[in-house]
Amino acid sequence: IFFSMFNRKTGEPPLINGWIPYLGKALIFRKDAFKFLLDQQKKLGDIFTVHIAGRYITFIMDPFQYVYVIRNSKQLEFHEFADKMASKTFDYPALSKGKFPDLKENLHRIYQYLQGKPLDIISDHMMKNLQDIFEWKCSQATDWETEKMYKFCCSVMFEASFVTLYGRVPAADGHKVISEIRDKFIKFDASFPYLAANIPIELLGATKKVRKELIHHFLLQNMTKWLGGSKVVQARQDIFEKYELLGDYDKAAHHFAFLWASVGNTIPATFWAMYYLLRHPEALAAVRDEIDHLLQSTGQKRGPTYNIHLTREQLDNLVYLESALNESLRMCSSSMNIRISQEDFVLKLEGNQEVGLRKGDWIALYPQILHMDPEVYEDPKEYKFDRYIENGKKKTTFYKAGRKLKYFLMPFGSGISMCPGRFLAMNEMKMFLFLLLAHFDVELVENKAVRLDNSRMGLGILLPDVDIAFRYKLRS
Repeated sequence: IFFSMFNRKTGEPPLINGWIPYLGKALIFRKDAFKFLLDQQKKLGDIFTVHIAGRYITFIMDPFQYVYVIRNSKQLEFHEFADKMASKTFDYPALSKGKFPDLKENLHRIYQYLQGKPLDIISDHMMKNLQDIFEWKCSQATDWETEKMYKFCCSVMFEASFVTLYGRVPAADGHKVISEIRDKFIKFDASFPYLAANIPIELLGATKKVRKELIHHFLLQNMTKWLGGSKVVQARQDIFEKYELLGDYDKAAHHFAFLWASVGNTIPATFWAMYYLLRHPEALAAVRDEIDHLLQSTGQKRGPTYNIHLTREQLDNLVYLESALNESLRMCSSSMNIRISQEDFVLKLEGNQEVGLRKGDWIALYPQILHMDPEVYEDPKEYKFDRYIENGKKKTTFYKAGRKLKYFLMPFGSGISMCPGRFLAMNEMKMFLFLLLAHFDVELVENKAVRLDNSRMGLGILLPDVDIAFRYKLRS
């Protein structure tokens, strides 16, 4: 490795430049960011800068320093970077261009519909829509039904999320219409890592055509036909109508981006939660036992013809279900938390450490390193479904070097870049698993190991490298 200290000022971290002009360490980073960053940490300590595809990214590896990065949201900005990336990926004009005053703030305000009381309403709708889909699955499953697990999770979660957010497609073949949108979505999603890496869409085969078709589904004349959409989508529509410079196609592109944000990571996260439960019989038994106990204690019957209702409190009290879900999130999430320096400034860290940053420099936290730290999580490569439980209650204290960590699980980002839909996403995944285990006996048919596909490293939840067959039948 060629370390260049070329033009480094005092207080700036060591720079790993690479020897390929412009690309720097992009190829090796893309191949396995986790291993690359750990190797650099061993050599250079907890703070270093890497040249990746024309950008200088300073990595802060010590989780005790995260708070200083997250706290400095004035000098270390995120929204402009996210806006640029999203507008390019989903084909709408960037919000920060001054043409749309306050649009960003107005859209941000709408996220109140995903918290508190409004969250209960949208979660109830999601539960009902999931039950409808499971009921439909039940009617098909007279004996053991075999399906591919990722495909199953994708079809159930996509349809339930779509109907909850955007409403029902009233056509007689509503299922079919949503399946068509889903199939296009999967094609687009396969190109997402390339778009995020700034590769021109023209080089990505049919992706441009597929994206255009997807956006067309969200044109106003199509959306007005859908019945019973959510308040959050309605509020977004109302805001877009106030901006004359926002064309019909642009508004539709925003709606499509919101769909991707709603399911792009939830689907693979649901898959991993289900996969790990089925791989570990003791985890499956504990979670199912907790579910059955809740149904008994609330006098609810399980079975496709009964409607199950769960309050937020009841969902929150399923400690084994939540712990199992958190454990799978710990193992499959790989998001890079990025901030961009708005000026030349010195970032002050714990222990009198200082980092000199230049305007435009990127700062990155890479929580996957924390999630796989054997000092924080004993045997981090092993799935332990009860890792987040202590004495029958939620465990929220984790330590490194004898000190309590403020941040120990970060699948949804941090600070200003934290996913605003995280509460809904957690509820959706819990409800999916709840209904699956309440209604069905479920088991793996294949005994192959499914591994993480690293092509989305740094972008959220990693996908499985292969799909795996499982079977289900109605519980007796």
